[in-house]
Amino acid sequence: MITAGTLHKRRLFDTPAKMDLFCDTTLRLVADYSLSLRAWAFFNNHYHLIIGFEDAKRPHRVFIRHLHRELALRINDLDAIPSRKVMYQFWDTELTFEKSYLARLNYVHQNAVHHGLVPVANQYPWCSARWFENKARPSFVSTVYSFKTDKLNLADEF
Repeated sequence: MITAGTLHKRRLFDTPAKMDLFCDTTLRLVADYSLSLRAWAFFNNHYHLIIGFEDAKRPHRVFIRHLHRELALRINDLDAIPSRKVMYQFWDTELTFEKSYLARLNYVHQNAVHHGLVPVANQYPWCSARWFENKARPSFVSTVYSFKTDKLNLADEF
């Protein structure tokens, strides 16, 4: 699981077009790196990803550096602010226990609700909840959504 935020928690991705840029840039790079994306949530000043790196040809830190460089170049070009530092820091956790993985999967899908942006996660266009509900077996969706997230220790004070 990867979580990263903008420098000083600035709300740089503050329009639907910038949010689309954030999401599309990330999803394209995930595909370019042939990674297994399992959940995502993008916000105006941070993101959460759950990605499988088991078949990756490069370390995850190479992917993250590339992603943050691409995001900075694109948003700075759009805002006409060259060389502005965009992404500040990231936290990564290897999920090795099934219950921990399932709880974090639920957390990422429900994060827009956690931040008060929508009442139901699948209504938020920049997260994977709707995709997950449409693609996964209904029993798996129910299992994931049954996991409690209130006691998870995650960097998400944005």
